[in-house]
Amino acid sequence: MSRADLDKDPHDVAAMFDGVARRYDLTNTVLTAGQDRRWRRLTRDALGLRPGERVLDLAAGTCVSTVELRLSGAWCVAADFSLGMLRAGAHRPVPKVAADALHLPFRDGAFDAVTISFGLRNVADPDAALAELARVTRPGGRLVVCEFGRPRVAPFRAAYYVGLEHVLPAIARRVSSNPEAYAYLGESIRDWSAQPELARRIAAAGWSGVAWRDLALGAVALHRATRP
Repeated sequence: MSRADLDKDPHDVAAMFDGVARRYDLTNTVLTAGQDRRWRRLTRDALGLRPGERVLDLAAGTCVSTVELRLSGAWCVAADFSLGMLRAGAHRPVPKVAADALHLPFRDGAFDAVTISFGLRNVADPDAALAELARVTRPGGRLVVCEFGRPRVAPFRAAYYVGLEHVLPAIARRVSSNPEAYAYLGESIRDWSAQPELARRIAAAGWSGVAWRDLALGAVALHRATRP
């Protein structure tokens, strides 16, 4: 079994996700009590996609999120640095690219919209990844980051962090193909920026009009922005 540390060495993170790929979709659905499906739909809605637009789904994993985006009629490509995750989604009929979030293999302004769901906190340099997403987005194009956040209400926040420490690993041991990885994932959620701080980081990376919408009482948030 493989897990990464919070220094987020790319090779360690990729190997860890290779290890969880086989049962990744099932584990996500169980851990979120099915809310992962709703969050994918809300991400698609937040992007405001139109038929024929070009969309990059970064950290797409098994490409289930890319299939959701394609329901809009847009042309969507899935990109991830875990070959194991892309192989696990090989049956899903969307273009797939093995790609490093810090060095995307696309020309400047290639996309009308870009998105990354539950992947930004696993990148070695999230600020550089946000800037790279801006580079490949046309002027006026849109960004949506769906990521874990910091719950607003103190009692719920305390219970949520206890759950990350104890409940998440227990469920992962029963469901995941690599339970050890979920210890890192819980740590990475606790260590991640709160919503106002992430909004500042998105703006500093070259995006404008940054706003967010809390989901699950702030345990998850959708951040939206536009490429100037």
